[in-house]
Amino acid sequence: MLSMIGLISALTLLVYLTLRGVNIIVAALLSSLVLALTSGINPNTALSEYYMDGFTGYFADWFLVFLLGAIFGKVIQDTRSAASIADWISRRLGPDWALFAVVAACAVMTYGGVSLFVVGFTVYPIAVSLFRVADYPHRFIPAALVFGSVSFTMTSPGSPEIQNIIPTEFFGTTPTAGGWIGVFIGLLIMTVGGLWLRALLQRAVRRGETFELPAESPLRNETTGEESHTDLPKPVFALLPLGVVLLVLNVLSQFIDSKTAVLVALVLGIASAWGLNLRFVTGFFRPMGTGTQNALVAIANTCAVVGFGSVAAETPAFDSFLNVLMNVAGPPLMGLAIFVTVVCGITGSASGGLGIALPIVAPDYMAQGVDPNAMHRVSALASGGIDSLPHNGYVVTTIRAISGETHKRAYGPIFLVSTLLPTAALGLAVVMYLVF
Repeated sequence: MLSMIGLISALTLLVYLTLRGVNIIVAALLSSLVLALTSGINPNTALSEYYMDGFTGYFADWFLVFLLGAIFGKVIQDTRSAASIADWISRRLGPDWALFAVVAACAVMTYGGVSLFVVGFTVYPIAVSLFRVADYPHRFIPAALVFGSVSFTMTSPGSPEIQNIIPTEFFGTTPTAGGWIGVFIGLLIMTVGGLWLRALLQRAVRRGETFELPAESPLRNETTGEESHTDLPKPVFALLPLGVVLLVLNVLSQFIDSKTAVLVALVLGIASAWGLNLRFVTGFFRPMGTGTQNALVAIANTCAVVGFGSVAAETPAFDSFLNVLMNVAGPPLMGLAIFVTVVCGITGSASGGLGIALPIVAPDYMAQGVDPNAMHRVSALASGGIDSLPHNGYVVTTIRAISGETHKRAYGPIFLVSTLLPTAALGLAVVMYLVF
């Protein structure tokens, strides 16, 4: 009982400190210490072994993917391909549809191989320009960025994001696993979430909210006027590198492991982005350096909460929860969905939660003969629900580091469209896989 109280208290502390603006690494370490003291774990063992094993293990497993994804994102930005895509979308939708333009730009880039952890860095300046022209409240930009790059793109069939790659290692599947049900759920989240977010934005506008850059915005002292589309690459040349990543990943993953396939796809994506937009290239090493810095920020924030999750996984409360789950009556897919959802919520990381949860439960469910493709898609969808609580590494990075906003102003819409909606869609997906 004390361990369960300690787990809940530590998670509450982590969320509270995050909401107060405390650095996520500091918050995760303090919360891990509280968790150790209330669970009878030696604090030194908890921090120097469990926490650091989780931190460094996740770093070692996924740094190259983060790195190449971040460099690819920076190349897409530096060659003005990102601006070209956003300009093309916004000119067709118009300023009144600036919200959908930002969501669409994030979705296209995420599904095209730009790591979701760095999409925000790429799209934010464009979002500021679009929201300024439309006079929309700045506080909705983080929600647009998170929704467009997380809620449906990272969990849908064929996505090159690591949340869709990790299950392939445990279920022997490919990134397209899940069939038409996976596609349907992705489209459902995209449609309902987009309309819901627009309704929230319109309500804020009716209340008199207007555009204003927050004091902490990195663009506070910079000009962000719109560029003429004649100064940008042709949209087809901007989009082709994204298509290269998507195509290469899903073809290669039929023959080699998906992690290697995504690395090869990203390298070819970087090369094609430079080759197709050569006249816009101002240097080859600068985007590599900046992309590396972006990757380190993104992966460190994620590693911090994965470390906390690794400590949580060693507590008696976690073992009790696992035992209850494995013995609960009901279909295995439901148990898998609940377990992955809760672990991702505790860790505040979709990929980190998958990395902790699947090694524990995947072998047992595979032995029961559950459809691997259904388990793959349910796991991916489960990772994209309550992982987006306030302490999520990507949420923290997007709200504070990228947008200069606060959780108090910006988190509400994120919770509705990137936590509540995907969790409900997960329940529907489990039912559909059981019925069909």
